[in-house]
Amino acid sequence: MNGRFITFEGLDGSGKSTHLKGAAEWLRARGIEVIETHEPGGSELGQAIRGIFLDRRWGRMDGLVELLLVSASRRQHLLEVIEPALERGTWVLCDRFSDSTWAYQGAGRGVPERDIAMSDALATSGRRPDVTLLFDLPAGDARLRGRSPKRQAEQSIDRLDEEELEFYQRVREGFRARAEQEPHRFRILDSSGSREATAAQLEGYLADLLVEAVR
Repeated sequence: MNGRFITFEGLDGSGKSTHLKGAAEWLRARGIEVIETHEPGGSELGQAIRGIFLDRRWGRMDGLVELLLVSASRRQHLLEVIEPALERGTWVLCDRFSDSTWAYQGAGRGVPERDIAMSDALATSGRRPDVTLLFDLPAGDARLRGRSPKRQAEQSIDRLDEEELEFYQRVREGFRARAEQEPHRFRILDSSGSREATAAQLEGYLADLLVEAVR
């Protein structure tokens, strides 16, 4: 069986990271070799960049600075982790990839499309996910989850968590626009309900992917 590259996208607070772990467990229980990874990060260098990118000390970075940081992390991530795993036939579940750049730095920050396209081409050499799972919910709900009392108590709120609601609304629309442009790649999950309801949607999509993989 060939490797599959599946990305999990959505606003912070959409549940994508939690459900990625559930998806990995579901697939392993069915004999699929899986690795879990994330962006920015995924490699030692990428993790160092992630620390800079999310650090609240830097406040609102210029959108081009953000673009260059995440692109550098993505390039190293692909070279060290993603491409070798796919060559081995492993399924790669990745928390964020290029679509987050288009949504956050593009729709959110207003970085021109030509700049994102150029940077992404250099970072990815044309690598695209086989399937992208978009966890969609209203921006206000996502922002409340991202700034939950639990996260505040854990002091895990990062630089992007402090953005205003209007920013999250633009980012959500950016994700939805990407899904409209590439409907063959995207699967949209309504994550505004319970965790169990979202997990049920996810397992349905995963079952379909398994059927496709063995054809």
